[in-house]
Amino acid sequence: MITRILGDTDLELSVTGLGTWAIGGGDWSMGWGDQDERDSIATIHEALECGINWIDTAHAYGFGVSEISVGKAVKEWNGGEVILATKCGVLPGEGNKPRRFISRETIREEVEGSLKRLQVDCIDLYQLHWPEPIENLEEAWQTLLELKTEGKIRWAGVCNCWQPELKTIEKYGQVSSNQPMYSLLAREAEKEVMPWCKEHGTGLVVYSPMHSGLLTGKVSREWLDSLPENDWRKHKKDHPVVKYVQNEHDLEHFLAFQESLRSIASDCGYTVGQLAVAWALLRPEVTSAIVGARRKGQIAETAKAAEWQMNEEQSIAIETALQEFLTKVEDA
Repeated sequence: MITRILGDTDLELSVTGLGTWAIGGGDWSMGWGDQDERDSIATIHEALECGINWIDTAHAYGFGVSEISVGKAVKEWNGGEVILATKCGVLPGEGNKPRRFISRETIREEVEGSLKRLQVDCIDLYQLHWPEPIENLEEAWQTLLELKTEGKIRWAGVCNCWQPELKTIEKYGQVSSNQPMYSLLAREAEKEVMPWCKEHGTGLVVYSPMHSGLLTGKVSREWLDSLPENDWRKHKKDHPVVKYVQNEHDLEHFLAFQESLRSIASDCGYTVGQLAVAWALLRPEVTSAIVGARRKGQIAETAKAAEWQMNEEQSIAIETALQEFLTKVEDA
């Protein structure tokens, strides 16, 4: 698989990375349903067999569940080197709801837990998951730089940071990477984050290019109804990610949009999910796109997006279909 260097680091990432949010199990409020660890490990191994060379996880994903699965899978892997990225700054709150909180004390506690669960002595890329509370951001970033000096992490990055936060922390040390959400339906990063990262040599890895499953080509009324009760997409109906499928009017237009994408993709020999990932990789600022999977077969299919050299005509057709969809939804 094609690789790209991440920012100022020596990390050469495959253009798709495996995301492990979805294998965090169903016992927390942002879970994707029950998960068998054997399925998680098999999925990770399949990703590595497909040429993916890095895995993105977080303490928050099941509050350790994903990291444990990643640690076991990589320990069993007999192939090449695997680059591990994880995150700090989201703690278990009441009812196992994620609580965003960063401080020197909590980060130091979290990194020790992640090292143990991942079964490594040093984490390749350690990221602040969310810059909250904002008044602790400078202290938190300095803590990551201290961990780098101490050899507990190789490189320090952030997630979900916009230009003001990036400017705040850069004065203390190079921001090696930023991880924003980016998809056809979430393009805010284009406005200020991507230009800033390009100018400052900050690597960019994007998450949810398939928009948490909505851009896989598999959405239907039956699919939505079949989501388990402990899948966050089922019970967080006010979440912006799922706003386009919450009423019959928007869903009707979304399904038509999905079919337009399917037509474009199939004419090129690809799927809607592969189209979504390949589209995200068109941006020259993007080092890699993180794609999730829960079972064997899923990541093998999605990883083929890296082979698609999307041309201008195809990207224009996608943009036209997108704007037609957004116009119909916004005019309602």
